[in-house]
Amino acid sequence: MTSGEQTIPAAFDRFVAIDWSGALGAYDGIAVAECRAGAEGPVLLPPPSGRRWTRTAVAGWLEAQADGGGRILAGIDCAFSLPFAVAAGYLPPGGDARALWALVDRVAAEVPDFHGAGFARHSDYIADFWHRGPRPVGWVEPHRAAELACRRDRLGAPDSPFKQFGPKTVGPGALAGMRVLHHLRSRLDGRLAVWPFETPAAQPLVLVEIFPRLFWRRSGRTLSAKVRDRVELDAALARLGSGPALAPDPLTDHATDALVAAAGLRALASDPAVWSPPGLDGLTARTEGWIFGVRG
Repeated sequence: MTSGEQTIPAAFDRFVAIDWSGALGAYDGIAVAECRAGAEGPVLLPPPSGRRWTRTAVAGWLEAQADGGGRILAGIDCAFSLPFAVAAGYLPPGGDARALWALVDRVAAEVPDFHGAGFARHSDYIADFWHRGPRPVGWVEPHRAAELACRRDRLGAPDSPFKQFGPKTVGPGALAGMRVLHHLRSRLDGRLAVWPFETPAAQPLVLVEIFPRLFWRRSGRTLSAKVRDRVELDAALARLGSGPALAPDPLTDHATDALVAAAGLRALASDPAVWSPPGLDGLTARTEGWIFGVRG
């Protein structure tokens, strides 16, 4: 689906937002929130087992939801591809994002829980990534078109997924997310569309890339500091047309990001312009993808 096509998918029944993590070992960075069609507030979902969500648990949960009835729009807070000015060199001519997902999964397959940093450290690709310390000599931070458009829209400044460290880093999470996307496509043939690489139609599950700060900005909040306060969260939700959140205290910033993103997905999903932003051409849709809600 490109900028010339002013269409939207069939209506969704559920809206799921996943605050993501690319960490190795035990980690607490994943939160999952859901809201239903209408105006009721989002709910923070507990992990299916244990005390924390893992990437493996998220993948299994999404797979199960695709057979649970109703249509789901689910957003994951990770880059769904790499800047293709660089990544195209990893693939045969004409290779697209789906080929990149398969490559990342194959190279990183020995590490469990969909961890992806093994790809960035592989001898064939390591020179393209900034791993730690001072910026490597001659390293120019590559960006996808959607990341640049996000900056132009003043919705935030996402790091390049080729940067693999730091407080705002998206690199490890992006590679882990690509492994999950590859896994789900292999398991949910015909029941999953990953936008904009595939055009959503009647599939029960549609996955999109999200950037939680975008939804905070859409709610009218311009400060960059993370939110852990229920009053501030519920005020932002109200501005997105949502009732208050249902989530236990204490709230973490991962939880609040997921909660506001679930409501934000619901608020934007019926807008045709969101599904066909001006900056999204056919080549970008096949290779780099787009951040849901960025106009460009």
